[in-house]
Amino acid sequence: MKTIAYLKNPPFTPNRKVWVLALAVLAAAGTAVLAGSPDRAGVAANAARMIAEGRQTFRENTFGDEAFWGGALGLHQTIAGSANGGSGPGLSPTQALALGLKVDAAALPKSLVASLRKGRVDLGDPATTVELLRLNAVIGVRGFFGDGDGGRGSGPLRSVGITCALCHSTVNDSLASGIGERLDGWANRDLNVGAIVAFAPNLQPLAELLGVSQDIVRQVLLSWGPGKFDAELVLDGKAFRPDGKSAATLIPPAFGLPGVNLHTWTGWGSVTHWNGFVANIEMHGQGTFYDPRLNNAAQFPIAARAGFGNIRNNPDLVTSNLASLHFYQLALPAPRAPFGSYDVGTASRGETLFSAKARCATCHVPPLFTEPGWNMHLPEEIGIDSFQADRSPDHRYRTAPLKGLWTHQKGGFYHDGRFATFSDVINHYNAFLGLGLSEGEKQDLVEYLKSL
Repeated sequence: MKTIAYLKNPPFTPNRKVWVLALAVLAAAGTAVLAGSPDRAGVAANAARMIAEGRQTFRENTFGDEAFWGGALGLHQTIAGSANGGSGPGLSPTQALALGLKVDAAALPKSLVASLRKGRVDLGDPATTVELLRLNAVIGVRGFFGDGDGGRGSGPLRSVGITCALCHSTVNDSLASGIGERLDGWANRDLNVGAIVAFAPNLQPLAELLGVSQDIVRQVLLSWGPGKFDAELVLDGKAFRPDGKSAATLIPPAFGLPGVNLHTWTGWGSVTHWNGFVANIEMHGQGTFYDPRLNNAAQFPIAARAGFGNIRNNPDLVTSNLASLHFYQLALPAPRAPFGSYDVGTASRGETLFSAKARCATCHVPPLFTEPGWNMHLPEEIGIDSFQADRSPDHRYRTAPLKGLWTHQKGGFYHDGRFATFSDVINHYNAFLGLGLSEGEKQDLVEYLKSL
């Protein structure tokens, strides 16, 4: 108070420079106090801790789902093969890479990297796959070995589990195709999830859940193809669309999500809601999950019968990890488009069109590139059928954020990849909304979308 009074009624009349200097000193002192305050230090330490824990959860935590993938389905047996204590011919690294599985080069010993570069590693031998699992080098797949160490001992492969990184990470191919540095948050559009699950020797648990034979389960799984997954299959049992095509949808990226209200193609809930949903229902982890909307037997007959609307496990291996997992995902930035991957001048014209004549920014509001708020639309608002929307509680489609769009062009656009290229999407809206875009303007928009 004395300081304030002094400044209001100084014993002399300072000139302007003195006032500026005095205010600058006070501002600097205030900044120094703030920088050294326990609160600020605590926030920074908490953020660093949560990112580290979230990264660990994203990359390594199976939430106990090895009890399902290994214990119930026996997937580890067909991966190892009979020569390595399992069954059948096994899964070689070449086959695993063809299924879209990725290998983390940072997890490989230098000697193995050198041998790979020289072509001295037998990528046709399932025993090599087992050793890659022992090194914890197969992204999104954890091997559990006979000595109980979770992946790095000398015992035989006794189970496998999966993590979030299986679908939402890829690599930069720095060492070889499918082998390189991790790219967390990127959609793995090479990953053939259905074919991997179908490789398990015992699909009876899924057959009983769906009320069909194991042969039908395999037929459905093999219909998905690379880069797709059907999260709603175990809720409503609708394996195919009315046009006969698979009901599976494209794996979305898990980066660029800060400020985005709803996750997934058809909303459902926040990022952390979907993490809980997937960890418990899709990954078959052992946790707690509550969503009474799944008790609607008319819309979700399988989920209602299985009690997916109120899952309780003791111990709960999921819930304590959700906060840090969410924090880490929100920290994943959308990657910038590589230099030279688009024409800068053309993209600049496209940016103008995006916010004006093409009306894209009406829904894809920069800089989020989705609507702030309830970013959901009825099928008739965007000119497509309602099949996938009707498999969600709100019967709507989410406005997908567009940052990093260039990273997941493989497989097409929209929830099911119905539009193969950027041009196909633009042509759809040009016709549906009557935009009157010229061919040149369409190309300008393509270059802008490539730049995001």
